[in-house]
Amino acid sequence: MDIMPAEFSRRRLIALGTAGLALPRNTWAVETSGRSTTLPDKWPDFSFLVVTDTHLGYQNKASAAQQWEKTATELAQAEGDFILHLGDVVDQGQEPQYPIYRKIRDSIGKPVHEIPGNHDPIDLFEKHLEITTDRSFDHGGVRFVLFGNAHRDSHDGFITEEQLIWIGQQCQEATEKNLWLVLCAHVPCHTNKPPDRAWYVKPENGQTRFYEILDQHRGRVLVLFHGHFHNGIRGWDDRSPLNEVLFPSALYNQKRGLMEKNAPGYNLEEFRPGYVAATFSEGSLTLDYWPVGTDEKMSKRLRYPDSV
Repeated sequence: MDIMPAEFSRRRLIALGTAGLALPRNTWAVETSGRSTTLPDKWPDFSFLVVTDTHLGYQNKASAAQQWEKTATELAQAEGDFILHLGDVVDQGQEPQYPIYRKIRDSIGKPVHEIPGNHDPIDLFEKHLEITTDRSFDHGGVRFVLFGNAHRDSHDGFITEEQLIWIGQQCQEATEKNLWLVLCAHVPCHTNKPPDRAWYVKPENGQTRFYEILDQHRGRVLVLFHGHFHNGIRGWDDRSPLNEVLFPSALYNQKRGLMEKNAPGYNLEEFRPGYVAATFSEGSLTLDYWPVGTDEKMSKRLRYPDSV
């Protein structure tokens, strides 16, 4: 299976800095200077699964763990090479819930790559899942870059200076290896305002520089994945060819009537708890939203220009 860790984690980058390697403020700008001009000839051709916002311990009841167990059973049977979990593994940072989550997760029999949400204290997340918050892996010609951008005391997102440096390095390495890029964080970067939830990475918290990095690799960065909103599949494509997608919670979702209120972007008409099967094929990425406990699905196909 073509899954391997990238050479650099953010923790290693910080360690190098503290060991005496200077990290100038604009390191990311130097490393990502010059727009990517050569993109991979081959479009990715594989499937994977996406789940988010399991919130074990929600309302101090066992129902969230029970729902996660049902979801895990279906994920074990679904086609997909690995699973992305986009954050809020537990609810309100409840430490006893992590071993429960992990025991159920380990029953799936597929690699699971988690990132923390605003309910996940970083120290507990890393301790119980035995992973570094910011990391990447390559699969099928795609580099997946996972980074934590959530704070426990806010619904907004935050990308630090160190993370911007690291993300720039990841994009540059993907360019040098001629890989596509998918970036994953709990909180969306896309500006959204009411009737949306208005939770995102504000310009002063890293949004502007983050998008500048992505612009340097325009066409190579295919999609940003997020959780957080409990809104079913919600997304925007106004930065084409980049797509930005929010995924449905495995525990509960809310219909907010966004399309009726003419909110920008799209929101599929499905809000039951579920997961998504994602498939790269023939110049597109298809997202199949499967509500748990049903044989139904609703699909969204993300198309890309022929030049991508």
